[in-house]
Amino acid sequence: MLCYRCFYSSPNYSLIPSPTISNKNKNLVFKTFPFLSSQKPNFTSSLYCSHPPSQIMDLDNKKDQESRSLFDFLSQKAYTPPSWASLLNPIPSHIFSLGHLPTPIHKWNLPNLPTNTEVYLKRDDLSGMQLSGNKVRKLEFLMADAVAQGADCIITIGGIQSNHCRATAVAAKYLNLDCYLILRTSKVVVDKDPGLTGNLLVERLVGANVQLISKEEYAQIGSVNLTNDLKEKLVKEGRKPYVIPVGGSNSLGTWGYIEAIREIEQQVQATTGRIKFDDIVVACGSGGTIAGLSLGSWLGTLKAKVHAFAVCDDPDYFYNFVQDLIDGLKAGVDSHDIVNIQNAKGLGYAINTSEELKFVKEIATATGVVLDPVYSGKAAYGMMKDMAENPKNWEGRKVLFIHTGGLLGLFDKVDQMSSLVENWGRMEVQESVPRKDGIGKMF
Repeated sequence: MLCYRCFYSSPNYSLIPSPTISNKNKNLVFKTFPFLSSQKPNFTSSLYCSHPPSQIMDLDNKKDQESRSLFDFLSQKAYTPPSWASLLNPIPSHIFSLGHLPTPIHKWNLPNLPTNTEVYLKRDDLSGMQLSGNKVRKLEFLMADAVAQGADCIITIGGIQSNHCRATAVAAKYLNLDCYLILRTSKVVVDKDPGLTGNLLVERLVGANVQLISKEEYAQIGSVNLTNDLKEKLVKEGRKPYVIPVGGSNSLGTWGYIEAIREIEQQVQATTGRIKFDDIVVACGSGGTIAGLSLGSWLGTLKAKVHAFAVCDDPDYFYNFVQDLIDGLKAGVDSHDIVNIQNAKGLGYAINTSEELKFVKEIATATGVVLDPVYSGKAAYGMMKDMAENPKNWEGRKVLFIHTGGLLGLFDKVDQMSSLVENWGRMEVQESVPRKDGIGKMF
């Protein structure tokens, strides 16, 4: 009988086939941790199991339970924090299963890395389809709180192509809640139909109520006052709205990436020492993701140095904002001690230089990984620039880059990117190729 514990202890993840192993269990083994392994299981290697049958049965049952948990999507569960986070306060009582988790990790073969530097990619862009990206993890806690408070609708706010607003609109509909989105846009188009580009298409398809505000009004009034104003209107109409802040970034939302650190710890442990990350790199747009990652890495076993590349505002703003979030959890730690924040906003939030867009194209061509231009694209660009300018700081280190999603944001950049993707042409077919009407079926 195969023991999963012994399976993980093998340096090559190799095992001997046994007639007592069902196809179901073999598939489960192979799929448990494929994304950090470059090899398929080697059936010619020896692996011996010293655990008693009762222990093996317990492990088999545990795996069956994990398999059944795949059907828990959209269910509400009681939440138990990682042991190292048990002193934080308040601790959420429940969580909604909204993401396709755990998201995989794999080696990212970026070109021109410093000597002996390895970069791995945490694919939070694969956390779902309409719900894809880092916002899903925060929404698992925020939507559970909204339901617990008896809300019948959700209010949130962001830019015209906000990934968070799109994810919130979908999550709300999954849970049979209405969604109201306040979207910031240019004063030139604030009185016009916003169209169906990118995130807007999904939001409007799922029936979100979209309300536009100009950047100038947003700057004068602020997100808190705008959402509170809409909340008061809805309350007067007899509704029970629940407000989620920009990016889902409050102390409750921070738990999304505290929990993500536990997930990464488990993935690292499954490598039995083959992988240990020295650094975590991620984009910073509203602050909640870096607060959870840095606090979790600090408190837990990971102890990786977190580097955040800010795509809006300044590092000082985010140090203060992250401090407020972790103070809200009574963490008793200084944000400057747990995260390194660098400026990567370039021309401004959601505005790209031609060099940044060219970088996104080159990385996709070189590695097959498509970065979004607003968040992960700028963060990866900033990381590679820092590696080129300060290679000694990165040499020999294992880096985990968190891909926070946002692919739909690329559709808002098609005009700027069209000159970068001209690899097409009319197919020429030789006259000698046989032709016969009706031979080419079109279905």
